Amino acid sequence: MLQWIEEAQKGDAGAFRQLTEHVRGMAYVVSYNMLGDVQLAEDAVQEAFIEAYMNLGSLQEPAAFPGWFRTIVVRQCHRLLRRRRHALLPLEAAVHVAVSSPGVEEIAERREWTQVLHSSVAELSARLRLPLQLFYFYGYSLQEISVYLGIPAGTLKKRLYDGRRKLKGAFPVADLAAAFNLLQEGGQRMLHIVNGDFVGDKLKQGIVQGDVLVWREIYTAGPIFMDPAAQEKRQLRAEVLQATLGIPAEEYMKGCEEQERMLSGFHRYDEVVLWFEHDLFDQSMLAYLLHWFSNRKLGSTKLSLLCIGGFPGIELFHGLGQLTAEQLQTLSGTWQNIGTEELQLGSRLWQAYASPDPRQLAQLLEESKPELSKSAFSFAYDAFKLHLSRLPSVYNGLGIVEQTTLEAAAGGADTPLKLFRQVTDALHQLGMGDVEYWKVLRTLTAGEHPLLIIEGTAEITDYREVPEFLKRTVILSELGERVLTGTADRVSMQGVDEWYGGLHLQGHEVPWRWDSAAELPVQVRK
Repeated sequence: MLQWIEEAQKGDAGAFRQLTEHVRGMAYVVSYNMLGDVQLAEDAVQEAFIEAYMNLGSLQEPAAFPGWFRTIVVRQCHRLLRRRRHALLPLEAAVHVAVSSPGVEEIAERREWTQVLHSSVAELSARLRLPLQLFYFYGYSLQEISVYLGIPAGTLKKRLYDGRRKLKGAFPVADLAAAFNLLQEGGQRMLHIVNGDFVGDKLKQGIVQGDVLVWREIYTAGPIFMDPAAQEKRQLRAEVLQATLGIPAEEYMKGCEEQERMLSGFHRYDEVVLWFEHDLFDQSMLAYLLHWFSNRKLGSTKLSLLCIGGFPGIELFHGLGQLTAEQLQTLSGTWQNIGTEELQLGSRLWQAYASPDPRQLAQLLEESKPELSKSAFSFAYDAFKLHLSRLPSVYNGLGIVEQTTLEAAAGGADTPLKLFRQVTDALHQLGMGDVEYWKVLRTLTAGEHPLLIIEGTAEITDYREVPEFLKRTVILSELGERVLTGTADRVSMQGVDEWYGGLHLQGHEVPWRWDSAAELPVQVRK
């Protein structure tokens, strides 16, 4: 930590980011105990970081940083209290213990221990509660807590002992020892990577231990490259996503840089857990992250994966976002270890997905089918196979999404909302969201040869500008009917300008098509 402080004082922004990530947990515990509100506590911590950054040059002794920073945090909390006059509340849900590959009964037993432990700790006085939370739940060392709270190490040890002794009234002695043992004295710093803010926000409610990184990307859309972080390639991707999905290019570029900065600090964590699902949206993201990690030395950091394709009681599973906080909690600790073999396979998947030659992915899927059947990659084969079927077909030039859309329209789905629901349910293994689907719908309704006609939107390029768009009437055009029956070709009539992973197809004649009978991409000879 001293090295980060010294480098940050010299103007190294990266060192300051590492420093703030290291002390964030301590700052949050103190601010939440004062404010009793998650959002206010986060605001106080963020303001404290800004103040610390502006005044870091005035810190004479780097070793005094924890205590100096705590004073700033407390000052920011008092400022918010004066402004908003929120009542103080006890810190409730903390974080959840994560263990490797336990059985269902063991998970339930451990969860019960830790839930009772967290609630019992929350009822202690702040004098005992803060040391216990920082030491057991957040994993800071005695030395760090001593300096941060301004408490001599001997006094701190006594408070930890007193706190444990007081908790014995809520636990059988054996269970108390076991629960603290599961928390591994000194704690464990964990990073959880998820694919959406909705799931990320739920995990932050005390379901998991450690930090949560929401990976904001749509690798199922736009140009894909083996190294998407390269500046020129990222700029191209940003421009395409802005033009096709309406994602502001500058916002996209900044978001990528920020999340990758956090990811690059993975070595500060004991374990990184990837939370993903069965669909292409997630499987492509998983492949990229495994490719990224495969090119780095993990050191002492353990890499784990939780990947599911269903949940009891949910008939049609679209993803983790469907689960309640309680349901997500049942998954905590059920992840599996990712080793060298899985990293290499994930990297090969990404490289094949990023290739402009779709045969590479098709060949890899077939050659690696036994490996992909293993639990860590049990969904990859179907997801990437479905990706290949998005290519224009040899039959009528429709990819699987366009084909399913026209079939739904022919079957009576007569509004954009009905089409979206039917198509995404039928192709749930794509994990396609509304922004991606509206892009597909625009291409089918655009130009002089539309396959679908949406009432009142002939001249509209952005459906978000159309009032009541979701309820507008949709009909299949005469050309759409002919394409659907195979008597006309969509690519020849409409043309195409689309990225399929690393493959870019453009124009009225394209070099690649999908042969659904052979389940292979085929090269078209001109």
